[in-house]
Amino acid sequence: MARTYVVTGSASGIGATTSRMLTERGEKVIGVDLKNADVEADLSTQEGRVAAAAKIVELSGGVVDAVIACAGISAPRALTISVNYFGVVNLLQELLPALGKSDAPRVAVVSSMASLQPNSPEIVDAALAGDEAKAVEIADKLAEQGPQVGYAVYPSSKRALSRWVRRASISADYAGAGIALNAVAPGTVLTPMTEGLLSDPDTVKMVDASVPMPLNYHQKPESIAEVLIFLTSPANTHMAGQTIYVDGGADASLRGDDIWSWNDPK
Repeated sequence: MARTYVVTGSASGIGATTSRMLTERGEKVIGVDLKNADVEADLSTQEGRVAAAAKIVELSGGVVDAVIACAGISAPRALTISVNYFGVVNLLQELLPALGKSDAPRVAVVSSMASLQPNSPEIVDAALAGDEAKAVEIADKLAEQGPQVGYAVYPSSKRALSRWVRRASISADYAGAGIALNAVAPGTVLTPMTEGLLSDPDTVKMVDASVPMPLNYHQKPESIAEVLIFLTSPANTHMAGQTIYVDGGADASLRGDDIWSWNDPK
């Protein structure tokens, strides 16, 4: 029997690829995006998130089996924290009742390798506290200092999202309701969002220094979609709170072989 999937960011990139692959497998997909989607909504605002959720509930008949949150931007501006963090977390909050009616509810969100990059702890703390106004205010101040400083808003949004996934995944709302919640962190994905970035050889060198990918280099969106689809399938019964780095080995290259000793006796 077909499952009902909600895919945000469905009009392009990873979201479009995931939507296509799910449809090809016979699943029902409700796409969400600013335009060219089943649900056209602005997830950068709470009003847009509430309206999107209401339309999703209407189209799904009140039962959502899985949400795959791909919508995101990487602009050096405050809008990035609103879309990438609050646009995910708050929309999911609105959809919890519909997810709760599924026999096998699942959620997967797109984080990023950027979650490992330098960020603004103040933005991350404000986001995790649910204070969008404060997070936006801090992000605005960074953006005012130019794009180099403003870029920190993006890794901050993804760090906050991956931390939220760990917190929320074991809560009563998620684990307690049988909802498996996880994240995928891509490396450098070949999408319209990165096309301009990867057209300049000098920029490519900078990108590859930040995100080294020894296994198969830059990746197609299908490599991410496959994992998102598994995470939101009934087969995933016990993975919770994970950010899975589907990144050509970038995480292993940057963090090395020992990510366990934090808990060893001193």
